[in-house]
Amino acid sequence: MDGPQNVSSGDGCVGDVVIEKYVVESTEYASHVQLACSEPYCAFPLNGHELCVWNARSPSDQFLILRGHHQSITAVAFGNKVSPLLVCSASRDYVIVWNLEECKENALQGESQLSSTNEQEKEERIEAAFLVLQLERCDLSHILNPGCECLPPENTKCVWIGSSDGLFIFNLANFELEAVLLYKDFLGLSIKVAGSCAIMNKTINEKTFCLLTSMFGNKIAVLEINLAALVRSQQGPGMGKGLSVLASSCVLPTSPLYFGVVEKKRTKPVGRKLSAARSSVQDQPLVFHSKVRSSGYASAPHVTMFSPKTNIKSDGKRSSKCKNGYKCKEYPLESTLPGRLREQVAVAEAPTMVCCLQYSGDGQRLACGLANHLLLVFDASLTGTPAAFSGHDGPVSTVSWSHSGEWLVSASPDRSLRLWSAQGAVHTVLLGKDVFPKPIQFAQFYYIDAFILLSSGPEFHLLKYHVDTRRDEIKRYKQKSKCQPVHRLSMANAAEITSLSAANDFYSYIVLTAGRNRTLEIFDLNASCSAAVIPEAHSRPVHQICQNKGSPFAVQQPEAYNLFLTAAVGDGIKLWDMRTQRCERRFEGHANRCHPCGVALSACGRHVACGAEDRYVYLYEMGSSTFSRRLGGHTDTVTRVAFSPSAPQLATATLDGKLRLFVTE
Repeated sequence: MDGPQNVSSGDGCVGDVVIEKYVVESTEYASHVQLACSEPYCAFPLNGHELCVWNARSPSDQFLILRGHHQSITAVAFGNKVSPLLVCSASRDYVIVWNLEECKENALQGESQLSSTNEQEKEERIEAAFLVLQLERCDLSHILNPGCECLPPENTKCVWIGSSDGLFIFNLANFELEAVLLYKDFLGLSIKVAGSCAIMNKTINEKTFCLLTSMFGNKIAVLEINLAALVRSQQGPGMGKGLSVLASSCVLPTSPLYFGVVEKKRTKPVGRKLSAARSSVQDQPLVFHSKVRSSGYASAPHVTMFSPKTNIKSDGKRSSKCKNGYKCKEYPLESTLPGRLREQVAVAEAPTMVCCLQYSGDGQRLACGLANHLLLVFDASLTGTPAAFSGHDGPVSTVSWSHSGEWLVSASPDRSLRLWSAQGAVHTVLLGKDVFPKPIQFAQFYYIDAFILLSSGPEFHLLKYHVDTRRDEIKRYKQKSKCQPVHRLSMANAAEITSLSAANDFYSYIVLTAGRNRTLEIFDLNASCSAAVIPEAHSRPVHQICQNKGSPFAVQQPEAYNLFLTAAVGDGIKLWDMRTQRCERRFEGHANRCHPCGVALSACGRHVACGAEDRYVYLYEMGSSTFSRRLGGHTDTVTRVAFSPSAPQLATATLDGKLRLFVTE
């Protein structure tokens, strides 16, 4: 029996990830024999007919040798109970169940000694095919999402895969490998090709143990694996940056978002020929107070958002926000999924594709852009005549509500950007067709309506705008509204932007982009640079990024706002955590092979909805990768979905121009 020894990896690191605790040489061939591990014991057959039990908590103790079989042991398994802990061994002659506590007491009276061997055999260099030898549970909750309550515990359920070539940790939520440990990469391991494998499903001091037998020899080895070191050694370079969608610091003076700068006075030299009366007049501020109260633009943004006010006493009067004909109620967090069809309407007489769909912040209006160049605004109940806005020369590809709910911004492949008043059909052309050489793909209000964010080609632009609401019938032909580009950034490798998203309901410096090269890139506008790049996010380009932007009617944990969804044709939906830049879960089961079907997050952050080509809407729980419900009754491919921010209801749009409203039953 060899003593514990550190094992050096191929990069010269000694004992960081895996340590070979013991190596035992059996007199008989030990390959393809079932092994067993149960915290804190490892059991394996030795010399054919003997059962050897090793205690991981007391590694200095000698092995417990159990004898009773006359033929070679072929299978070993531990019982499910902790007390008494039983182990079963089977051979061709007997099936024996051992009580380990009793066996320990008997061994104290006459221990069976196991001779150790110090002979070093030739290193195995035989390559074998990939064979799966063992499957076992693996808990990475304390490593992947420590202290995070916004993600359900199901997101960290993993499984060990023991193979002849190495050990793999497979995440059951996102269907990706979290870590890979190949035996050949660690030069000091005695076994390079395993014939049998057993893995302990519980950790001891954040370490797990693996039992291996050699496929082409008589060696049996016990490996101690540091789970945290193994996972950390294979994480991306951006894992430790700690990005967050919530602004936690003041705006830097060098940031393009810094628009509260007080300009310095320009002092001019006084001319000699100025009269005494004119020279006595000095430049003075309009307000003569020594201190002027700040507008708050340069102050640190509030981190806590959407928290219900519990310290205000009601005086029996309705607030100004509740005078618009709708009730101010909090979003029912424990509500069921929408499932009952309440209303359906056609957006046009002829079949017309709905290109985009978005609720207003109060949940009372629904805007949709159509392929026939129109922008319609419906009441949230889909009743009554919608307000129609015309002016684009192409399909309305994107529409966004302002935080105040007074304005709409829309863009079209005709390279124009238009701003509309939600009260009527008066519009202001902010950008004409000659401003950008490529079509505007996405446009939205940003930084609580302070800017307009849009993408064109590989760049996204930050625009500062001013809307002149005065009406002058004589000079109404003259454009008085202004729009000034403030800043622009490009994606890495000049990839064309296929999707863009940023929060507007609260102060955030983060902008998410997706490129034609299947890359996700996170930009920090406070630092005015790219903060993280996630290559190969999907197998195809991402056509939509859906952030968890929350709602004024629902309260979520601050960490939940760092979650966002991405959707790609033929590659399902992925849930990402911005802080770690890793995929936390994959949602599959919906048919999406040709059309870019939309995806949406509920206001409570617990449900995901997506369209599909089989004329269904699929609803998912955040803690499950399989859909929990399907909504039928559609007449064509469901291209867009939108959750109401104020109530548990869902609006859907189809390729033939039909809108449907689903509510809870």
